[in-house]
Order: sequence, then structure tokens, then C-alpha cells
Amino acid sequence: MNWEDLKIFLEVAKNETLSGAANRLGIDSSTVSRRLHKLESALGTQLFLRENQGHRLTMHGAELLQTALDMEQKTQSAIELLQGKNLQQFGNIRLGTTDAFGNYFIASQLTHFLDKHPQINIDLLPLQRRVKLAHHEADIAITLDRPTNESVVVAKLCDYRLKLYAAKTYLDKHSEISKVDDLSSHTMIGYVDDLIFSRQLCYLEQFLPQIIPRFKSTSVIAQATAVEHGLGIAILPCFLANTKSDLVEVLPEEIDVVRHFWITAPRERMELLRVKTLWHYLQSITDDASSQLMA
Repeated sequence: MNWEDLKIFLEVAKNETLSGAANRLGIDSSTVSRRLHKLESALGTQLFLRENQGHRLTMHGAELLQTALDMEQKTQSAIELLQGKNLQQFGNIRLGTTDAFGNYFIASQLTHFLDKHPQINIDLLPLQRRVKLAHHEADIAITLDRPTNESVVVAKLCDYRLKLYAAKTYLDKHSEISKVDDLSSHTMIGYVDDLIFSRQLCYLEQFLPQIIPRFKSTSVIAQATAVEHGLGIAILPCFLANTKSDLVEVLPEEIDVVRHFWITAPRERMELLRVKTLWHYLQSITDDASSQLMA
């Protein structure tokens, strides 16, 4: 098997389009397509379903993907180990996080780390879905759910609190809220049910199962923006809501949610000093900010 063809397969699988893979590889789409067909012919199986919206892996393609990803990761780790780069504080680190935590906490905390380690670069990925560590999408991931994969290192990162919030302008225009039942006459904001990627996000189902939100978004940042502009009321992370001066807590005694973040990384990536250093830094800053995260 030609390793160069396998690299092209990997990029198409990651990007799901020929054009995206071509851009990453610095070659044209026709070359990507031709090399894919060559690989499929050599293997005697179809690796992708060609659809209007892109390339989707077949069952055999998915099997090859995992093997190819493992080969890529182990080759990269072995090269860094042999070159001694695993003990050096330079190179790139890709950090995957949830949407709000990445944008409203992590991004603001990286200045000191990057100042101290001028030869390290960080790619921050605030995502509205799970980080695909199995696809080597990131070196470190911060997740809502504790990973169960034995091939990764996992530790609890921190707790954080969520409360019910509304804008002062909204509360001035609508009826008083003194108990949970009063919320049935108000506009609620929440997640798109069938696109929720973690049960940890099902706050309304827990506290207000009878209420159907009038406005939904896959992004908690969009939800917070809607609340800020007086559209309605939502359960939001305190570390996000407290950055919005016009937001106030609603029914703070009745609705009080605590969730956890987990930090995880593939075992072979934790052998790299730069990855281990960022891991410990993230643990340190969340420990120091526990009062902010639990405000």
C-alpha cells in the first residue's frame, strides 16, 4: 500500500470533501480523486460513498480510517521521540473544548502560558459537539462526559455552575417570576433537542419538562446573546452569563445546576512534554478560578 495514497485517504476522511482535502494537501481535487480510486482498486473495496454534500465513509472505509489514524499518530509520536522533540518545549498543540468554555474561559487564560513558552503554538477548537479524539482531532480535549476509552488519559478538570438568566429589559416588560410555575408564561430558550451531543446539556428537561422553548440553538453562545437582547430566559453557565452586565439571575434558589469538565488526551500525546505542560497548566488555572466557575 502506498503511504502517500493513505495520507490522501486520511485527509478526505477528515474533511469529507475532495476540495477540503486538496487544500490541506496542496494539490488539486482531480489528483485527490484519482489517487482515491487507485487506493480503492488496490484494496479491492469501496472506501467512500460519493454524495452531493461530500464523501462519506463506507463500513470498510471506517475500518481503514481507524488503522490509518493509529499509524499516523504512532509514526508522528515515534519521530518526535527519536528526534528528542518529546522533551522539548516547542511545537503545536491542538486543544479541543466545548463552545462557551473555549471562548469565554480558556481563550482568556492562555496569555501567560504562551508568554512563558514562546516556541509553543496552540490551536483552540471551541466546538458545538464532542471532540473526536479517536480521529486525532486534538492533542487535549475538555469534555462534558467522562471518556471511557482505555487508550486515553482522563482526569476531572473542574466543576462549574449554571443558573437561569434573563435580561433586565426582558424582566421589566414581562410578568413577575416568583416560582418555577411562572415560567410557563415566559419565553424559554434552549438547545435543539435532536442535536444535543451530551445528556449533561438537558437542563430544561430536568427542571422544566413541561416547557417547550420558543427559541433553540446548538450554540450556548447564541442562546446567551438572545437572552442578552431580551428574547427570553435560559439556563446558562455562570462564567459566560457573568460577562454580560445586563443579565440577572432568575429563581436562583430553585434552579441551580452543577456540571463537570473532564480533561483527556491520547496516551502517546501525553509523552510529549509540551502537551503534558499545557495539561498541568489547564489544571492549575481551573483550580485557581474555582470561585469564578462556581459563582
